Amino acid sequence: MKIKLIRKFLEYVYNNYVGNFLGFVIGMASTRLVSHYFTTRSIRNLWGLTAHKTVVDKHTYNTMEWTISIVIGFIVFEIVSKWLKKKLNEILPKYKFTQWMVDAEEKAPPANNNTTAA
Repeated sequence: MKIKLIRKFLEYVYNNYVGNFLGFVIGMASTRLVSHYFTTRSIRNLWGLTAHKTVVDKHTYNTMEWTISIVIGFIVFEIVSKWLKKKLNEILPKYKFTQWMVDAEEKAPPANNNTTAA
């Protein structure tokens, strides 16, 4: 009972850690997406006169960075926590070092129910 509880706790921590961490990293990297298309007024671009990108206010720029980061991070988190978890549940019983994460009934092959009524 205690081992099963510890296993479930480790599974929970692992699943949430991977999803949250990847969502955070991808979300933070997506802020470059905003800087690729937009810029703010500064001395580097002569207050927007020589800018090749769309010039926006600093507050708008920061709001767009946060919004894009949160949305893309959330999408990645959902993909990792749903799709990747489903794929890992299919793969995990096959490998020796990850069999501890799978319940005993999941390890056993399904029983044949070839009972026919006469």
